[in-house]
Amino acid sequence: MSEPWFYPTVLLCIYGFFCSHRPLEAFLTPFLMGPDKNLTEKEVVNEIYPLWTYSYLVLLFPVFLATDYLRYKPVLILQAASFVVTYTMLVKLQGVWAMQFLEVIFGLATATEVAYYSYIYSVVHPSHFQRVTAFCRSVTLFGSAIGSLLGQILVSVAHVPLFYLSIITLTSSCIAFTAPWFLPMPSKSLFFHERQSSFQDKANKESINTNRHIETIEDPETQLKPDETTTLQNNAVRNGFLDVLKLLWADFLQCYSSPTLVAWSVWWALSTCGYFQVINYTQALWEKILPSKDFEIYNGYVETLSTLLGALAAFMVGIVKVSWNVWGELALCIFSGVITVCVFLMGSVQNIWVCYTSYILFRAAYMLLITIATFQIASNLSMKRYALVFGVNTFIALLLQTLLTVIVVDSAGLGLDVTLQFVVYGGYFAAVAVIFFFAGLCKLLKSRSCGGEEAVLNRG
Repeated sequence: MSEPWFYPTVLLCIYGFFCSHRPLEAFLTPFLMGPDKNLTEKEVVNEIYPLWTYSYLVLLFPVFLATDYLRYKPVLILQAASFVVTYTMLVKLQGVWAMQFLEVIFGLATATEVAYYSYIYSVVHPSHFQRVTAFCRSVTLFGSAIGSLLGQILVSVAHVPLFYLSIITLTSSCIAFTAPWFLPMPSKSLFFHERQSSFQDKANKESINTNRHIETIEDPETQLKPDETTTLQNNAVRNGFLDVLKLLWADFLQCYSSPTLVAWSVWWALSTCGYFQVINYTQALWEKILPSKDFEIYNGYVETLSTLLGALAAFMVGIVKVSWNVWGELALCIFSGVITVCVFLMGSVQNIWVCYTSYILFRAAYMLLITIATFQIASNLSMKRYALVFGVNTFIALLLQTLLTVIVVDSAGLGLDVTLQFVVYGGYFAAVAVIFFFAGLCKLLKSRSCGGEEAVLNRG
């Protein structure tokens, strides 16, 4: 007899693989700027791509609450439908307005990603959390790498037009759309339904008693009784919502009272903001340095290698024993410095091979650090607070990214050329490295000071 966690895990892995299997993803900017869509660099970089950031920010918190209230599965279906709509629009529609609306739908698909990683915790025993999480994350990375590799082989070897990569990507999204429908519906969630179960039992009893009372009375006016019960239920749902918000706020204050958690969360938010910006606009930089209409490009190989190297770096964190409580700030400073150099090289050296290499190292360094940060934050948190802290960190990252996008990227702001944007991003990561250099220095001086005081006390 199969384990109870096996069936939903297989479905989630199928869903994760085909959702992330997007051969067009590595060639999206050349596709939009090529003959299929015929958009300019300014339209793509300064007018279309920023809409993803804005929509992701606006939708993140409502989707976070809706995911828990609806118990994950409906939101997973919504995410799958959003991917299908996104790639259908990409295949069929033309023009700036259509692509901007597409970015909004894609922002919805990205915001609903929380349902994918939250669903399993509601249907699987905690003893299987680590195993199932590893399966889901690994298969998602594997699907992304295979998609990028397939896209590059089709472009370089078979000379397939980019339009057909969009068809394959749409097909993968349609296959993914079928998987969530067969998932079992969770009976509970982290916040809402765990706290409303007692009320629901009471409401059901009240409804039964009311119906029995109606059956014994023939007066038509008594037929209003069920509506009163519905009103009571709606009031309780509203009260439950307020209770959840109060609980979230209390947990927020308690979680962020820890200096260690705050330090790792600050790095998480700052670096994720910069990471999103580099990932969003790096293809535009490559397209400017090596236009796909004139030269053969290797975006797919680069994305595949960077994904696999990032996965390897994340894996190494799990097997290498290091006291991150002691060396954490130093590691953040050193690898943030590596990220800074990589981003500066991408923006200042107009050589595609330097850009490709720097991008691979950039993603590997980020994946290494984000894995450490994830482990450090999650190690002392319950599952509920884990979801809350990562939701808050993502929201702060998106808020910072929105400010950066409005000022640097958007046509309403400076609307900088993509090369200058990467110089700005390099300066941004340099500031992050400096912040954690001083944080590490202060921690080192504090530990030495404490050590000196202990030595004096011991002598006394």
